[in-house]
Amino acid sequence: MAKRSAIKKLIIKIRKGDIPWFLKNRYMLCGSVFLIWMFFFDRNNAIEQFKLYRHLRDLKGKKEFYSQQLKEVKEEKTDLFTSEKSLEKYAREHYMMKKPNEDLFVIVPAEKK
Repeated sequence: MAKRSAIKKLIIKIRKGDIPWFLKNRYMLCGSVFLIWMFFFDRNNAIEQFKLYRHLRDLKGKKEFYSQQLKEVKEEKTDLFTSEKSLEKYAREHYMMKKPNEDLFVIVPAEKK
């Protein structure tokens, strides 16, 4: 309600010819319209820019995570291809491979109820 009365007072002043200084100054008026347009109505307004910034920050975090994962996988790969023992260990752990004269026992943990 108070907002409408302030607008009514402004309209009455304009009708009387007593125009506020910020409406007389065309640079101030143009700048205000420009800022309002850029912050609220433009396709790349301030809210969209903030959303894009957050999305970019998340993507950079994911990039860092995947870079670390890639580094670990490359280290594991070089280790596998350089050492016969590490290749055998990897095959035993991941693919349950065994030598012909060995027995393989897989221990499955009991399910909790």
